[in-house]
Amino acid sequence: MKYPRKLSAGANNTVIVLSDTEVAKLFTNDTRSDIGSEAEKMKFANTVNDLVTTFLRLEYNEDLGVEMLVMELRPIDYRAYEVEIRELWIDIFEDKLRALHQAGFVHRDLKRPSDIGGLAFDNILLSERGLRLIDVGISALRGQVGEQIFEKYIEIERQEMQLFRHYFLNR
Repeated sequence: MKYPRKLSAGANNTVIVLSDTEVAKLFTNDTRSDIGSEAEKMKFANTVNDLVTTFLRLEYNEDLGVEMLVMELRPIDYRAYEVEIRELWIDIFEDKLRALHQAGFVHRDLKRPSDIGGLAFDNILLSERGLRLIDVGISALRGQVGEQIFEKYIEIERQEMQLFRHYFLNR
């Protein structure tokens, strides 16, 4: 289905702009995560720092016929900024990502697999408050998956972070 004001899209979900300060992840029939679980993981990450965009509410959109996870975000295009500024943003992003890891949260979707639609790093957006993560659908909490699996996820995310650094600074 075609949605108005589409910001990003993956294999199962689409993120649209609702207003100047709000975006929504749309949940239709087939998703990789459930809306309540994603909202809880987002709230957890929000207690650690502001790297994951701020959870606002869950709602149902009658016009689109979809459940929505509404987040606070005003996306802007980072390509309009000098590399020196982007280097600062990426350093801050990495610091906040490490803090999330230490707190027991791993995003698990910095870089999309090549067989999933959308751009490779569609889940990382620039806002006026810096880089933000928007999709925590397959994220994991250490307490849910155990130390061994969590550490495996962290190692993969560190590798994806290096790919994102190169992508972000050289685009």
